[in-house]
Amino acid sequence: MKQPDALPQDDPEEWMDHARSDFRLAQNRLPSLRLEHLCFHAQQAAEKAVKALLIHHGIQFPYVHDLSVLLSLLAEAGETVPESVELSSQLTPYAAVMRYPGMAERVTEEDHAEALQLAEGVMRWVKERL
Repeated sequence: MKQPDALPQDDPEEWMDHARSDFRLAQNRLPSLRLEHLCFHAQQAAEKAVKALLIHHGIQFPYVHDLSVLLSLLAEAGETVPESVELSSQLTPYAAVMRYPGMAERVTEEDHAEALQLAEGVMRWVKERL
C-alpha cells in the first residue's frame, strides 16, 4: 500500500469516530486477545483524538504516530496541554514496537489498564475542545 502524500484533514468528528472505535477495541478484553494489541488500539484512540483537535484548529500534521510530536503542535498553536494529556506520550511505543513478537517486554494487565486510562483522558480532553 502506498503511503499517502497527505492525510484527509477535514472532518474532526470522523477522526473522533475512529478514535472511539479504536477505544472500544482496546477495551475488548477477550482471553484470546493479546494485551499489546489492545494497547495498540488505546494508542490509536489517543492519536486519532489528538489529530481531530489538530484538524479542528486547522493545523496540518505529519504522518507520525508520536503523541509528543502531535501534542507539541497543539502547544505551539496556543493550546494548553495538561500534564495528564502529555503523559499519553507513554502510549507511543504501542504504535509500532509492541505489535511485533519479541520486540519488547510482555504487557501486563496493569499496563493495559493504564493505557486505557491515558487514552480515555485524551479523548475526554479533546471532546471538551471540539
